[in-house]
Amino acid sequence: MSFQNLTILAPNAALNSILKTGKWLLSELLDIPKNNLTVFSCFHCGGGSTMGYKLAGFNVLGGVEIDKRMMAIYKLNHNPKYSYLMDIREFNKTEDKDLPIELFNLDILDGSPPCSSFSDSGNREKDWGKKKQFAEGQASQTLDDLFFYFIDTADKLKPKIVIAENVPGLLKGNARGYVKQIFRNFRTAGYEPQLFKLDASNMGAPQKRERVFFIARRLDLNFPRLNLEFKEPVINLMNAFKDIDYTKEDFKKISAFYFNLWKKCKDGAGFETVDPRGKGYSFNKAKLHPLKPCRTLDSKESLYHWSEPRHLSKTETCRIQTFPDDYNFLNEKPEYVCGMSVPPFMIQRIASEIYNQLFKTPLLT
Repeated sequence: MSFQNLTILAPNAALNSILKTGKWLLSELLDIPKNNLTVFSCFHCGGGSTMGYKLAGFNVLGGVEIDKRMMAIYKLNHNPKYSYLMDIREFNKTEDKDLPIELFNLDILDGSPPCSSFSDSGNREKDWGKKKQFAEGQASQTLDDLFFYFIDTADKLKPKIVIAENVPGLLKGNARGYVKQIFRNFRTAGYEPQLFKLDASNMGAPQKRERVFFIARRLDLNFPRLNLEFKEPVINLMNAFKDIDYTKEDFKKISAFYFNLWKKCKDGAGFETVDPRGKGYSFNKAKLHPLKPCRTLDSKESLYHWSEPRHLSKTETCRIQTFPDDYNFLNEKPEYVCGMSVPPFMIQRIASEIYNQLFKTPLLT
């Protein structure tokens, strides 16, 4: 990748190298200077946010995750100090005396409450309040109230800052009522929240991925309001992939039906534009454009290379999501793990600004 004007965000040679090339390895995290601030992550999936905090110099203690497959991947790649394979509601019921004291002295509590209930690609209001069977933990549960249980976790642990990531669909239509309730619950718990809508393509990732971030400051600490604005140069996929060693990549071809759609589809367009079955078919399937950033990477194999009729390779997927090239996905599909995770570069930018704006100077207590 070709990254420019990032020296402000990269105060040391190791980090500067990672952010400028886009090609990096998990072992390089050991070279990042630490800032002695701690993070605990909920709904962490494969650990995209964890890697972002580590890139920013934070110490991630571990987290809570209901999906045993994702927890296995997380432990293998991140070696957390504390791991809780359980529902967030179960974690909240844990006696304080049974939790390590470090969790009650956190600088940041991070979380990505499952967001499919609010996604534009889902049923939205039709699914709100309903119990469904989900892959995560294979448990029957509702998803749209997990954000509120995450705020309960903040109320329990009392971190200095709370960061929650979600889909932009949360800001649309009737879902805005949830946003108002989220703000009320944060304030009841003793936090002042701010809401930011950010795009990964402006934050060092070759992907057009919009997400909303609730960042809540603990009221008794008198933190100033945050100012977050990112305008980094957009990175296209040709630059993102240019140094990949394709002799070591495995490729999955597409079916005959989708091959015909791929041939007809223009670069950067969705397959629904050429699907003879009409509107509603081939939703989210697209042929990528070499001179543009990727569409939002989802958890399915729905994006196709522009020059060959195939799915994306593992390393291509990692580059799009700014995961390290050597990330071990065990037996899970890279698209699934990456699509369910936060781009590490996105969190690195946010965490760096939080450090610079809130933690570099003494708290005004």
